[in-house]
Amino acid sequence: MSTNERVRLTEQGLKELREELERLRTVERAKISARIREAKEGGDISESGEYEDAKHSQAFLEGRIKELEKLLANAEVIDRSAQPAGTVGLGSKVTVEENGRTYTYTIVDGAEAGRGRDGEVRISSKSAVGSALLGRRVGDSVEVEVPAGKLTFKILSVE
Repeated sequence: MSTNERVRLTEQGLKELREELERLRTVERAKISARIREAKEGGDISESGEYEDAKHSQAFLEGRIKELEKLLANAEVIDRSAQPAGTVGLGSKVTVEENGRTYTYTIVDGAEAGRGRDGEVRISSKSAVGSALLGRRVGDSVEVEVPAGKLTFKILSVE
């Protein structure tokens, strides 16, 4: 992501990323600092596996903090009201039927894709399924080519 590239997030996604950043800055940094301190107090750190592991964890944590800070600095909340009603767009919750089974997805930007805390399945608008659903309406059938073959989704609802 370039330094000026906007990251479009749902309000829930923005809230969750802010909460994660706060937890990493406060709780997780303190835990890792304590691990490093304890390892140093344990004697010779040149051969301490715990010290090396703690330093590695600290580097990973600081990288994630920088990544979140960059995402949030470029975040823009998706305005669902600007999208035509009943049309799948970023932030839409879409219920589809595929082969007799019903699935519900929220279409999001890649930074927010995955499973939400409440079990909500968030798929990237750039994924095969996400991009095929964009712009479609209730009642539309959509064929999607995925690694496992061709799937046909019927859109049941769009929120």
